Amino acid sequence: MNKMKFLAYNVREDERIYIQNWSNKNNVIVDMTEEAITPETADLAKGYNGICALQTSEYKSDMFKKIANSGIQSFAVRSVGFDSVDIEGAKKNKVKVTNVPGYSPSAIAEFSVGKALELIRRVPYFEQRMEEQDFRWNGYISKELKHMTIGVIGTGRIGHSAATIYQGFGSKILAYDVYRNPELEKIVTYVDSIEDIFKEADLITLHAPALESNYHMIDKKAVDLMKQGVYLVNTARGSLIETEALLAGLNSGKIAGAALDTYEGEAEYFSHSWVNKQIKDPILTELLSRKDIIVTPHIAFYTEQAVENMVDISLDSLKELVETGSSKNEIYS
Repeated sequence: MNKMKFLAYNVREDERIYIQNWSNKNNVIVDMTEEAITPETADLAKGYNGICALQTSEYKSDMFKKIANSGIQSFAVRSVGFDSVDIEGAKKNKVKVTNVPGYSPSAIAEFSVGKALELIRRVPYFEQRMEEQDFRWNGYISKELKHMTIGVIGTGRIGHSAATIYQGFGSKILAYDVYRNPELEKIVTYVDSIEDIFKEADLITLHAPALESNYHMIDKKAVDLMKQGVYLVNTARGSLIETEALLAGLNSGKIAGAALDTYEGEAEYFSHSWVNKQIKDPILTELLSRKDIIVTPHIAFYTEQAVENMVDISLDSLKELVETGSSKNEIYS
């Protein structure tokens, strides 16, 4: 019997050791390429049993058609989010797709709280002053998490972890989720509507998946409901925030600051080098130029433990698909 063979696309240097370790442990050949998987690069996977990939650009229907024509029906994404997957295209071509439901909730939660602290302690403003050798304090007095009401939207693994961290600071925590977590009710107060979060929270942190139902959940109407001087942290999905509404809220003073680890127009930019190139997106250019916004390139997940877990869980799921025809981590049934 021939040895099982997988092809991993979009492989970063930091993933290689974990992929190789998994390959050795499971006696499965896993070849690697830095190429993204597209309809044009799908032919690279001919002769393999399955594909593993991680990218911000779309996994399109015609790509699934190409790999299906090559006899590949098992596909694993090395991420929690799968909003970039053309699910109908995968179904149509009978390609089963898995994700990584949770690789390190604490990595993202810790990062989000860290960014919240940078916002409320006005770190970007002081960094600018330090660069100018202006060592004065005046004008940038801060708040304390202990005396703030935190609104957590989305209380799955990551939201749960974030709420636990905020509890350690002594914050009052409000939470909203369609599905309430009974265990979390010990430390948060669930509200009946997301509007209650908008009206009452001093800082709102987003930990919801990207769904059609919550596209632009933070829009002009939501911003209008928010408290004056609210802070906003998004380490979830860019599509949750209507960026124009966010900028309008910042310009009016309704929003005091925002930390964005994800942006709805990020696909062309985040995880790519634009050194010595002109950014063509005027909104991203404005986000990067402001001191009341902290932008990071979708790195909240980026820890050693998380990367190892992403590799291991995705490849475990892929092996399970090939061997049994199903996996507990399939994103649709």
